[in-house]
Amino acid sequence: MNNSRAFLFIALVALSLTSLADSSTSFSQASLYEVGPGKPFLSIGAVPWESLLPGDTVLIYYRATPYKEKFVLCRQGTAAEPITVRGIAGPNGELPVIDGNGATTRSVLNYWNQERGVIKIGGANTPPDTLPKYITLENLDIRSARTPYSFMAANGTTQNYTTNASSIYVEKGENIIIRNCRIHDSGNGFFVASSDSLASRNILVEGNYIYDNGIEGSIFEHNNYTAAAGITFQYNRFGPLRAGCPGNNLKDRSAGLVVRYNWIEGGNRQLDLVDGEDSSLIRNDPRYRETFVYGNVLIEPDAAGNRQIAHYGGDSGATASYRKGTLYFYNNTIVSTRTDRTTLLRLSTNDESCDFRNNIAYVTAAGNTLSLVDSAGVLNLSHNFFKPGFVATFGTLTGTINNDGTSVLGASPGFVDEASQDYYLAAGSNCINAGTFLQPSVLPANDVTRHYVKHQLSELRVVTGALDIGAYERPACAYGATSSNQFFLMNGGSGSLNVTTGSSCSWTAVPSDSWITIVSADSGTGNGVVDFVVRDNMTTSARQATIDISGQLLTIVQDGGLGDDCGYSISPHSRSVTASGGSGVINVSAEERCAWQAVSSVPWVTITANSVGIGNGTVSYVVATNPGPAGRSATISIGGRIFAVKQKGL
Repeated sequence: MNNSRAFLFIALVALSLTSLADSSTSFSQASLYEVGPGKPFLSIGAVPWESLLPGDTVLIYYRATPYKEKFVLCRQGTAAEPITVRGIAGPNGELPVIDGNGATTRSVLNYWNQERGVIKIGGANTPPDTLPKYITLENLDIRSARTPYSFMAANGTTQNYTTNASSIYVEKGENIIIRNCRIHDSGNGFFVASSDSLASRNILVEGNYIYDNGIEGSIFEHNNYTAAAGITFQYNRFGPLRAGCPGNNLKDRSAGLVVRYNWIEGGNRQLDLVDGEDSSLIRNDPRYRETFVYGNVLIEPDAAGNRQIAHYGGDSGATASYRKGTLYFYNNTIVSTRTDRTTLLRLSTNDESCDFRNNIAYVTAAGNTLSLVDSAGVLNLSHNFFKPGFVATFGTLTGTINNDGTSVLGASPGFVDEASQDYYLAAGSNCINAGTFLQPSVLPANDVTRHYVKHQLSELRVVTGALDIGAYERPACAYGATSSNQFFLMNGGSGSLNVTTGSSCSWTAVPSDSWITIVSADSGTGNGVVDFVVRDNMTTSARQATIDISGQLLTIVQDGGLGDDCGYSISPHSRSVTASGGSGVINVSAEERCAWQAVSSVPWVTITANSVGIGNGTVSYVVATNPGPAGRSATISIGGRIFAVKQKGL
């Protein structure tokens, strides 16, 4: 090898080693920032928000007093390594509170529109301006951004919030997830902006409680006000706005809008789905012409503002920019307790249409207090429940109503317990198996596959025969798997679970991954036992899979054999309980490659949720009543960490 080639070879090797080192450094740069009492960061403002990197996680621990602080997220994660800001709940499930009223701002930060929100996702000078991407906010109680509240800005001055300020203000962003948060006491609860030059994209809003927002006497602030190219709302609970606030509950100007499996109660309208007036990018998106609303519970209290449940089309007055497409509205349960009139839909013009099928539209007043539309639009009806006597409109019909004659009529849909808002169908309901097939254009992406569960949860919707009408499917068969979630060491092993169901109900057992094998019969009728084998784990990382018994999931976690290489921590570390017992939550922190199992030392302390897991998680437990006079103690072991339980006697 001559000198020049030798030099080139050495240079290439050096470059390769440098690249590997840089790659390793980049991979290891993901940081964990823990905020709270006894944690490395005592305040939210101590976190270096201006320098977050892909994979970084900020954990904000519950404390009895709110965090009166605010901040901006103007950084980028990746699909594989998002930036996550997560609240860690208190001993009784309390979410950490971030209160905008009187909040302070980290002095290093420099960003505009500080007066628009408690948490802003959007532009800044410090950190350098960019398009925020792949950011997750979860498990936080975010409140109080509105007039007359004020805050201390990054420059130390006291400023007032605007009337349209929000708990969470997305000025711009892509691939943003807002999950399991309480969003309240602001002008707008959750706000997403878009413009002609830039549209926010791919927003997921799931499992949140959004309520008690708005400005007294103003129709311009809402629980939710969003405009994006691609946004999905699922498993959320939307409650009434603040007293005297006439805004809407869910107002949206997006393309690619999906509203599914939510509980939406109150508001001037439950749904106000209007034109993308601020963004030509949204209006020119092909998805602008299709909107999907399904599996929701929509509740209209008496005298709750506008009598219309949903508005579709536009409100800017520029009718050429209205949605002019199809609202697919199916398998929803609508309950109005108004003592006057209720109108299902306002379609803005005759260029807006609605495919309205498989819905329960129930009014507690007489049937003739319900009208189908306000005036305009094309409404296509099929297989819906109504009280007899409903009318087309209370005014003049300028649009078209096509009724295929398949409506189910009755005095009541046959709910399990109407008074307590249990809107599952009781046995004998005339809505059972009375639905019809869905429009092919909604399938497969927007099939009805789940139910909303009170509150902020969901479950699988198991259909036997024809679809039921409404948001809930009454299963012909109910299934149970009596074994708890199971934990296996890296060398695998065998296990079993008991299936319980009716004597005529058939079931199948389906593992989600090939490293679990069913060695007994994988299907049956009536009660049965499923035996399975877990193979050796050769990956050196923990792994998780499930066995699906006709919709009931058994979770199986297998250790990767990392042993001492895994570190675990829990919070809190102990709990004192009265003789009457109680329940609580334990927060678990671990690396994503590390598995753990929660094991109670006594039968009177029961693990009720998440007995096994990988990485960060929560464990729920219940302490039974102490029947004797003497106190007693127990432990829950999680990854070698001990949670102590002390219970008083009678």
